[in-house]
Amino acid sequence: MNDVNPAPASRGGVKDRLVINSELKHLKLARYFIIRILRKVNVAPSDENKIVLATDEALSNIVEHAYEFNKSGYIDINVEVNPSQFQIRIMNGGRDFDMGKVKIKDIVEHIKQGKKRGLGIFLMRRIMDEVKYSFKNGQNQLTLIKYLTTSDR
Repeated sequence: MNDVNPAPASRGGVKDRLVINSELKHLKLARYFIIRILRKVNVAPSDENKIVLATDEALSNIVEHAYEFNKSGYIDINVEVNPSQFQIRIMNGGRDFDMGKVKIKDIVEHIKQGKKRGLGIFLMRRIMDEVKYSFKNGQNQLTLIKYLTTSDR
């Protein structure tokens, strides 16, 4: 993992994949994986931080909720980048989830009421331009898309 800060490159046609076990300790590896790609394709730092945070929230939710901290599960992270967007497709075989049920309109009021559920999804929806979820053939698939701006590096 010494390729975390590669020299900037163009955003053209990058694809990469990482599969990890559903353990919190592996989230750091996934974070470095995402950062390495973000820097390789020269994404603006403002978008870089947002994408890392949204991905981290998604992965944490999978470990906690889809697998309920069962370490034998898998998380398959696929990244595709083109000049206009950074897409992360995350698949796992954990318990399915109805994202449509999570509707937070006022985050301050939600927190004041002592509610903790749904904050990660709220954050993902707020940060990313598109958040899509499906459950097919026993597999969850979450797709996070961020439209890319001109790099300010």
